[in-house]
Amino acid sequence: MLRTIDLRGTRPSTSELLALVPRAATDVSAALEPARGLIDDVRERGEAALVEQAERFDRVTPPSVRVPAAELAAARDGLAPEIRDAIERTIERVRAASAAQVPAPQRTVLGAGAVIEQRWQPVGRVGLYVPGGKAVYPSSVVMNVVPAQVAGVGSIALASPPQAEHGGRVHPTIAGAAALLGITEVYAMGGAGAIGAFAHGVPGLGLEPVQLVTGPGNVYVAAAKRVVQGVTGIDAEAGPTDILVIADAAADADFVAADLISQAEHDELAAAVLVTDSPEFAERVLERLATRSTATKHGDRIHQALSGAQSALVHVDDLEQAAAFANAFGPEHLEIQVRDVDAVLARVENAGAIFVGPYSPVSLGDYAAGSNHVLPTGGQARFAAGLSAATFLRPQQVVRYDEQALREVAPVIAALSNEEDLPAHGEAVTARFRAE
Repeated sequence: MLRTIDLRGTRPSTSELLALVPRAATDVSAALEPARGLIDDVRERGEAALVEQAERFDRVTPPSVRVPAAELAAARDGLAPEIRDAIERTIERVRAASAAQVPAPQRTVLGAGAVIEQRWQPVGRVGLYVPGGKAVYPSSVVMNVVPAQVAGVGSIALASPPQAEHGGRVHPTIAGAAALLGITEVYAMGGAGAIGAFAHGVPGLGLEPVQLVTGPGNVYVAAAKRVVQGVTGIDAEAGPTDILVIADAAADADFVAADLISQAEHDELAAAVLVTDSPEFAERVLERLATRSTATKHGDRIHQALSGAQSALVHVDDLEQAAAFANAFGPEHLEIQVRDVDAVLARVENAGAIFVGPYSPVSLGDYAAGSNHVLPTGGQARFAAGLSAATFLRPQQVVRYDEQALREVAPVIAALSNEEDLPAHGEAVTARFRAE
């Protein structure tokens, strides 16, 4: 089921490891031109283009692209009690964890009258995308909205594709979760067109352009984010989900198999990778994968994901090599299930979120851990972070110097500006002391 990568007896370099890591065969660049065409259509024709794209891709005509307030309220009130309770408890936990991500203002005094203030200014308006393909994701509503609210974003718009089985409306659970969070600006629009609408605005809908677009989606959503980047900010180009588990002989094979399957359930292109220094343990996991994958609802999808080029069983000599492979892979989700967790954790550099021990499965982070599940995919954890309150904040430096403080550094400015052949820079300082 899982293809094998055997690193035993070798010590690959970083570049060699990067060439070995399994990846899904997705190419965002191939979707760029179709995404650009959809965005340009929305930019030129606004609501009419969005409706036509819904009919084309979602096979339904939305009765209203902008969701009426009464519909949001009805969706909230119609949530099953256990679902509403689960959403509210998740909101509470994610809000608490997000609050810790807001840096405190700092004031640095470099001398008498020389002060640098560091402040964190929230983005004024954001567009949050919640996908609606193979599943419904109220948890993604929470994971997008809560950190934006905690950061202090004043204007939040949310988009999710219209659903044929709900008469072209946003899925009621999505709408209900948005209403629970106090979001009143919700749109039944999906895919690249929705990203374009956020970036450029749709005056006929009262949709003003946003400064930042966040949220996961398919390859066309990722391509659309790349197209609009520069017009608006983006969080990341999200792709298929992935999980990498580092485990030794002390781990529970059934737990590990269940966790690999939990992420393979998302998509046929989802990646599930096990890295272990125990061949016997690997065999036990493979046995449990075979049993579990046939006994769960989305068995066919899971089998395709586990059999794909993006999934693998990686044999290593030791856990040091396991951590090196994980760093090269840059997993969205990293689980560490070994005897000495801290020794492995100390070697891990690249991961979107890290789950340690047998009772911290990725599913916990998907819902109720309090951490955020919007994370970098496709190896982007090597250079990018997951969604957090910090995503919606911009660090700004406020410079406060008085006359004497400027006088003291004037020679420094003059020397450097002359060396760089930018004398007017120095003259902007000396002009202030012209009388002398």
